[in-house]
Amino acid sequence: MKISSLGVMALGVGAYSTVFENHAPKIAITIDDPNNDHSPLLSPEKRNQAILDALKNHDELKAGLFVCGMRVDASQGRELLKDWRDRGHLIGNHSYSHKNYGSSKMTPDIYIEDIQRNTKLLESYIGKPRLFRFPYLKEGETVEKRDSMRKFLFEDGYRNGHVTIDASDWYINSRMIDKIKEHPDLELAPYREFFLAHIWERISFYIDLADKLFAYPVHHTLLLHHNLLNALFLGELLNSLKAKGCVLVDAVTAYADPIFKSQPSIIPAGESLIWGLAKESGRLENLLRYPGEDGEYEKPKMDALRL
Repeated sequence: MKISSLGVMALGVGAYSTVFENHAPKIAITIDDPNNDHSPLLSPEKRNQAILDALKNHDELKAGLFVCGMRVDASQGRELLKDWRDRGHLIGNHSYSHKNYGSSKMTPDIYIEDIQRNTKLLESYIGKPRLFRFPYLKEGETVEKRDSMRKFLFEDGYRNGHVTIDASDWYINSRMIDKIKEHPDLELAPYREFFLAHIWERISFYIDLADKLFAYPVHHTLLLHHNLLNALFLGELLNSLKAKGCVLVDAVTAYADPIFKSQPSIIPAGESLIWGLAKESGRLENLLRYPGEDGEYEKPKMDALRL
């Protein structure tokens, strides 16, 4: 494993490089899909510990951990959840099987059963507020499916664990792992720099979008994943965000913002909450793409850099 400094602009990623002038963005870290899968370079235990340590080393920052049950439904997975719970992180429901509610083949009954299965698994771990995050951020492609799920979640005591800042760290991680498997001594700095630039670019986009919608600076929740990329570079990302003027806040603090009670009236439902509210406003269509984030947007950039 080789990591050296190359510099973002040398990679041609086009990252934002200045702090925000009007306000210091308040950002909480949320992490999806904790797991004990094997990956190169770090064992599952060391990978998990590295992510926890990065949060601890930044003023004991408390993240939101959104758990897909099938990835932790064993003794080792329960130990992982206990560790996160005991350290004070907010644990939420991310369904048991990570099904796509935006698929025309998915019905509310099947989806609800999957959520309830995960509720039972997380009974000793789930925090307050009680949050559910839709896999893929897809909340239904019809009004009927969208509204039936909103009704169920409300009646079952859940709030939507919205993302305001969506990103594609999962895609960068996947490409990096594929390359490491081919070249075990791979230089990792380009992946670090691309990752940091990508996250900053998406933060800048979604905060600018929010500033166009609201008269006050809302709290934000950044979507990341429990993977090798963040085990290696989450600490540097947090340092970078602080250096750029961001204020890192606990997930519970962010979710207390009234914005998270919003339910955009859009179809298909989902994506970043900010994206959905911008879509609902009808004023910012020229700034929106669908889906909001996906590997397809990062692929040509990474191809050009041979990452």
